[in-house]
Amino acid sequence: MTFGFAPSAATSLSASPVSAGSVNNLARMLEPAEWAAAGIPLLRSPREVVSGLHARHRPTPDMAVVAVLDHEERLTASASFTRRTTVAADGWEFRNELLAHLRRVVPHDLRRRTPVRTAVLLYCREGDERWTEEDGAWMWGLRDACTLHGLRCGSYITLTRGGWQVLGEGRGGRRPSSVSPPASLAELSAEDDPGPVRTGGGASEALRRTAAR
Repeated sequence: MTFGFAPSAATSLSASPVSAGSVNNLARMLEPAEWAAAGIPLLRSPREVVSGLHARHRPTPDMAVVAVLDHEERLTASASFTRRTTVAADGWEFRNELLAHLRRVVPHDLRRRTPVRTAVLLYCREGDERWTEEDGAWMWGLRDACTLHGLRCGSYITLTRGGWQVLGEGRGGRRPSSVSPPASLAELSAEDDPGPVRTGGGASEALRRTAAR
């Protein structure tokens, strides 16, 4: 498996002296090879998950959507929020943001010996599908937030103008994208409706899951 690399708009290693803070920021990110070696469980139906979150939260650039799935990959809870672009990409900051939203929408599973629910992260951003240092910081933050909330760390997905991409897996598609309109209620599957889910970040009423296209 090969990966493309692109400089992050949020984290730039310029010719200026490297500070202790920038070194710490670099330590709090995961590169594609590290992510691929971490044993992240594969989504059975990534297009369905992405389409459902896109319809539910209507993400725009700099918006993150964290979602919790049960063992059958049904949506249990989700929350969306906009990343503060004035703050440098730092896995520690991202971890705290994700953890705060997870705590708001779903109880922790720390009493369980083995996690039974999985958290996935969809991040809508500018640029193409190639990995950036900002993506690496989100990966680090997602993994750490899942550990602190008793969840299994799941996929990290980017949503750009070109479509969606599950980083570290090489799976993706052109729709939905950051510029495509969300699916309407009429297009959502009634048969696969998992019932009400808890949502945050200004999400609307629970929508029905999107059927795989």
